[in-house]
Amino acid sequence: MSNLLSAIITSKTRNHLFLRLFLNTETRAYLRELALELGSSTNAIREELNKLVDAKLLINESNGKKILYGANDRHPLFPEVQSMVRKVLGIDHLLENVIHSLGNVELAFLLDDYACGKDTGIIDLVLVGEINQKRLNELVANTERYIKRKIRTFCLTTPDYEKLADNFKNRPNLLLWKGET
Repeated sequence: MSNLLSAIITSKTRNHLFLRLFLNTETRAYLRELALELGSSTNAIREELNKLVDAKLLINESNGKKILYGANDRHPLFPEVQSMVRKVLGIDHLLENVIHSLGNVELAFLLDDYACGKDTGIIDLVLVGEINQKRLNELVANTERYIKRKIRTFCLTTPDYEKLADNFKNRPNLLLWKGET
């Protein structure tokens, strides 16, 4: 599963950029930040960024002396690229197998690294609602084997979440699921 994107896109740098920028459309990154994350030269990163901007898959905007890059969610291929990225990271499998069979899940969102599109191998998942903890543990174990990543879950009741909501809003987060209200 982890080689799916690299089998289609042979550039390691481009793979990283897709994972980093297409998972969460709110994510923006600048050249040096991306170079440090990937351990690559700024020239190599700049070359890929320019190609993706020319193809209109990425947008860029000035922020002082820095240029921030992000996914162009208006590009006709955006939904397909984002879907591929979610499949590579296992988020589609996570949503399908974990969230839909746990009881009354009101909210599910990623925190921190994965919310920023950084594939660190540990997925922090927050679940809000009435969660069947035993079923969750079984599903997480099965999903971890399939996606080859560790999943840390934080389960909160709705009142507990409401008390802590501001703490989560101050951290990178990506909404994956919102139940009917």
